[in-house]
Amino acid sequence: MQSTEKKNIVFARLFPGDDVNKELIELSKKHCIDSGVILSGIGQFEKVELGYFKCKGDYSQEIFEKPLEVLSLNGNICKMGDEYILHIHAVLSDDKKNAFGGHFINAIVSITGEIVILKTDAQPYDIWKDGRPKK
Repeated sequence: MQSTEKKNIVFARLFPGDDVNKELIELSKKHCIDSGVILSGIGQFEKVELGYFKCKGDYSQEIFEKPLEVLSLNGNICKMGDEYILHIHAVLSDDKKNAFGGHFINAIVSITGEIVILKTDAQPYDIWKDGRPKK
């Protein structure tokens, strides 16, 4: 991963084989992101795991093995104690331009991943009375 920061905007480039969540956490540590908004994410991922929240207690997950183009990746990153909480959604497409979307659980970079994060001092999880959101 390569990254740079200017005026609370962090630009990161992930490389083939990178674990997206692992790199986002390393990026957060490197740039002291205690709270951030993922503004943009593009590239191509494989082994993408997406989730869909049907209703309380019913959360479905699906893994897409083949490479998918990242059309949109957005969400937030928060540090709670020593743990980083990633809450991300994604829209991806296959080679026939079919779109897939949902709660982003994780993926491996296939070609590249370019992610832009806005660092902020807001703490989105302060609004969750029960702590972190439940899956």
